[in-house]
Amino acid sequence: MVDISTEYLGLELRSPLVASSSGLTANLDDLKKFEASGVGAVVLKSIFEEEIIRNTQDAIGKMAASRFIYPETMEYFEYDYDEIQDPLGDYLKLIRDAKKTLSIPIIASVNCVSPDGWMDFAERIEHAGADAIELNVFVLPSDFTRTCEENESVYFDVVTKILKKITIPVSIKIGYYSAALGMMIQLLSETGIKGITLFNRTYNPDFDIDTLEFTTSNVLSTPGDLSTSLRWVAIMSNRVKCDIAASTGVHDGAAMVKQLLAGAKVVDVASAFYLHGIDYAEVMLADLKTWMQENSYGSLKEFRGKMSRDKTYNPAAFERVQFMKYFKDR
Repeated sequence: MVDISTEYLGLELRSPLVASSSGLTANLDDLKKFEASGVGAVVLKSIFEEEIIRNTQDAIGKMAASRFIYPETMEYFEYDYDEIQDPLGDYLKLIRDAKKTLSIPIIASVNCVSPDGWMDFAERIEHAGADAIELNVFVLPSDFTRTCEENESVYFDVVTKILKKITIPVSIKIGYYSAALGMMIQLLSETGIKGITLFNRTYNPDFDIDTLEFTTSNVLSTPGDLSTSLRWVAIMSNRVKCDIAASTGVHDGAAMVKQLLAGAKVVDVASAFYLHGIDYAEVMLADLKTWMQENSYGSLKEFRGKMSRDKTYNPAAFERVQFMKYFKDR
């Protein structure tokens, strides 16, 4: 038997496979299926900063126009009042129900672009029983009036404020757009957060050339998307003061093994579950165990990071960005 348990964000996980934030982690029935399939933790579908702010403002307006006239009515999240559409209350209820039903860690997720207007809801997430919270932050550097320093300060402002608000572990999920990505990841790891996820998957716009209407493209990742996160997990392993989670492009057990060899503590998966079903987690974990047995590894720590930049026989492989070796004879 091999031991595939691990520790992530200070939490004990029975396996390194984490169900990433997606529509599949938005209801209790699917969360139960994920637990039955062997995942180590689940990250709930993200609730957006704009959604939190909008619904809070809308609810205050409705309460002011109704019989809710006292300051105590800010507790409306807990009130069963049909006229108030309450996605925030639903989110908190999902956390409470999941904690009552499941034994694996429940990680809440907030998609945010600023440190303002939603921090109080993070406290409510903690009070509802979430084991940790993942902040999904991505600032596209497309505003020509903002410097790279101003763009990247958003990440640090969000982290600084959230760490003052809650006591449960905080992780941050970021993108790879940065003029000094390695340094930014390293500095983020020194803020007091417990984990960094590399990388988030963004909305990719497309448009129809006949109707000239916008569409979405490449909603799901492909196995080819693995390389970017694999490179940076390997480069940053042993260079940060928090856990690293690998995300995007992990579609089978072999890809999960690669990310663990690169140095990831856990591996986040979503697209593979959309394509193959939630119980595909069992296949991925079985492949991990088989590989460990075939290579005589008894636990994850025996091989984690073995192919990271600092430990591999060829560290330059992760830092070379040209194809000279492969195309010089063609």
